Amino acid sequence: MRALRALMFALLLAVPMAAQAVQPNEILPDPKLEARARDLSSGLRCLVCQNQSIDDSNAPLARDLRLIVRERLQAGDSDDEVMRYLVARYGDFILLKPPFKASTALLWAAPALVLLLGLGWLVASARRRRGAQAEPATPLSAEESARLAAALKDE
Repeated sequence: MRALRALMFALLLAVPMAAQAVQPNEILPDPKLEARARDLSSGLRCLVCQNQSIDDSNAPLARDLRLIVRERLQAGDSDDEVMRYLVARYGDFILLKPPFKASTALLWAAPALVLLLGLGWLVASARRRRGAQAEPATPLSAEESARLAAALKDE
C-alpha cells in the first residue's frame, strides 16, 4: 500500500511537468495563431525525445522548434508552408506520422512484415511437430529382427 501511494504521488508530480512543456513566454498573444501553433506542434516529433511531440517535450531543441513554428506563423506562413519548411530542414523523421512514400515504405511495411514472418515461423514449427508426431514407427521385419538379435548376441 505504501509503494502504491509513493507511485501515485510521483505520477501526480510528473503531470504538471508534461503539461507545462510550452513556456508562458512562448505563447502567442493571438489565440487563433496559438491554436494553430499547438496543432502543428502536436504533429512534430521531438528530435531529442523521439517519441514525444515538441508540444509535450521539455528538451531545449523542442523549445527551439516550437519557437520556429510560432515565428513562421507570425510571418504569415500557412500550416502547410510551416510543415514543408521543417520537413525540408529535418526530413520526414520530424513528423510523428510520416507520409507513405518510397523512402518511408519500409518504415510502414516493417510491422506487417515482422508479423507475417512470425506467423510463418509458427505455422512451419507446428507443421514440423505435427509431421514428426504423425509418423508412427514401422515395426522391424523378420529379417531385420534376426540381424538385430545376432548383432546384440555378438556383443
